[in-house]
Amino acid sequence: MGLFFLCIKIFFARILDVTIGTIRTMLMMKGKTFIMVTLAFLEVFIWFIVAREALITDVKNICIPISYSLGYATGTLLGTFISNTFIKGIVGVQVVVKKNNRPLLNQIRRQGFAVSVIDLKDDYEGNQRDMLYFQVNSRSLKKLIHLIKHYDKNAFIVVNETKTVQNGFIK
Repeated sequence: MGLFFLCIKIFFARILDVTIGTIRTMLMMKGKTFIMVTLAFLEVFIWFIVAREALITDVKNICIPISYSLGYATGTLLGTFISNTFIKGIVGVQVVVKKNNRPLLNQIRRQGFAVSVIDLKDDYEGNQRDMLYFQVNSRSLKKLIHLIKHYDKNAFIVVNETKTVQNGFIK
């Protein structure tokens, strides 16, 4: 009975510390220093207690490292979900589409997205394309991509995290 409770304790403690670590990493990329440092302290404190307990136990059973590993994996999943759901972010989106796709540009602007258009030319094949450049809230990203794919299924889309934006319009 003691082994079962030890494994459960290790599993849930790892979920907690890895979730905190994942959220801390996302906040670090966004420059949120104070909360990041606080979460780092909690993360390592929990990890130390759990790792020590897992390593000093007299019980020699494969269930302990399995519980430890499952907790880590679950914490990564949960931390990623929480970060993506609750931490606001801005992403830069570059999209290469067919040249002069006016219906797409009109619809993008009607939906409230600000877009810059850059002319592109492929010197190798001679194709002409447009690059659309956006800065959007991460919560609007799916809507924007769906809109683009509706008008150009072959659009080449690149999304990057943005740390800071000055001047301009972000929906």
